Amino acid sequence: MVILALMAWGYAQSMQHHGHETKVNPKETIFEHLGDTYGWEVPFSHTKKIPLPIIAFAQGGKLHCFMSSRVTGGETYQDGDATFMIPHEGDYKGKLVQVLDDGTQYRPWDFSITKNALGIFIAAVLVILMAMSLRKWYKREGMKGPRGVKGMLELVIEFVYTDTIKPIMGKEAPKYGPYLLTAFFFILTMNLLGLIVIFPGGANLTGNLAVTMVLALATFLITNLTGTKHYWKDIFWPDVPIALKCPVPMMPLIEFLGILTKPLALMVRLFANMLGGHMVVIVLILLIMVFAQMFGTAVGAGTAVISVALSLFMLVLDTLISFIQAFVFTLLSTIFISMAHIHEEPKAVTE
Repeated sequence: MVILALMAWGYAQSMQHHGHETKVNPKETIFEHLGDTYGWEVPFSHTKKIPLPIIAFAQGGKLHCFMSSRVTGGETYQDGDATFMIPHEGDYKGKLVQVLDDGTQYRPWDFSITKNALGIFIAAVLVILMAMSLRKWYKREGMKGPRGVKGMLELVIEFVYTDTIKPIMGKEAPKYGPYLLTAFFFILTMNLLGLIVIFPGGANLTGNLAVTMVLALATFLITNLTGTKHYWKDIFWPDVPIALKCPVPMMPLIEFLGILTKPLALMVRLFANMLGGHMVVIVLILLIMVFAQMFGTAVGAGTAVISVALSLFMLVLDTLISFIQAFVFTLLSTIFISMAHIHEEPKAVTE
C-alpha cells in the first residue's frame, strides 16, 4: 500500500503540474492501446515509440522500405517518387497510405512489421527455444528429470499431453500431439506476453480477432482434411429417420453448419476472454484520470490507490486466465479432431 500511495502522490503532482489541460478520451485511449500500430510504445510515454520497419508496394508496384519513425508523428515522408503518411483521422486512420499527386490517399499493399506481427514472431521464437532446450536436455541427460524452468515445462507437457490429449485421441495422439502442444504453448506465450507492459510484451495478440481466426482455421483444416469416411457420412447422411434427411435435408444442413460453428466458437471464445481482460485493466487505470479531470487532483490521487490495487488483482487473474484459455483451446481442438476420426463400428455377426 505504501508503494501505491507513492504512485498516487506522483500522479497527483503530475496532474497539478500540467494544470488539467489535457482532456481524456477513454474510447480513443482504449482502442489505441488494444489496436495494432506501426511502432512499439515506450512505457509512460505517449509520444516516443520503438520504430518498426515499414514495407509497402506503392501504386505502380514499386517496393518501398523505411522505418516507421518517419511517419508515426502524422507527417508525410518522401521515399523516392512516393509520399507516405499515417493519418490520424478519416477512413484510413492509423493505416499507412500513399499520398498521390492530386492529394488523394491510396492504400498500398502493406507488408509492414507492425507491433502485432513482431509480437507473433517473438512468441514463435520463444516457443521454439523452449522446445529445443527441453529436447537438448533429454538428448544429453537421458531420462533424468529436469529442474527449474525445464522441469516446469515437462510438468505442463505431461499434463496437457498425457492427461488431456492422449485419453481423448487414443492411438491418434502421437500423430496430432505435436500440433496440439504447439497450439497450447503458442497461445499461452502470446497471452503472457500481452500482460507485460514493456517490450517485448504489451502486444494484444490473442485479443486480436485476426490472430484467433488463423488459430481456429488451423484446427478447422486439420479436422476436416483428415476426417474419416464415417465422419463425413454422419454429416451428409446421419443415422436419423429418413424424414429428417429427405426430401428436405434438414439434419445434413444442421450437421454442416456445425462444421462452421466449431472454429467460430474457438475464435470468439479466445478473442473475447483475452480482450475483456485487457480492457478491464485499461478502464481501471483510466478511472484515475477521469476522476481527476472531473473532481480534482485529490480525488484522482485517492482513486489511483484503488484503481492500481484492482489492476494488480486483475493482472494476477489474467495470468490464470491465460493458462485456462490456452488449455480450453487445446482441449476443444482435441475433441473436434477426435470426433473426425471415429470409425464405424463393425456390425455384429449373427448366427
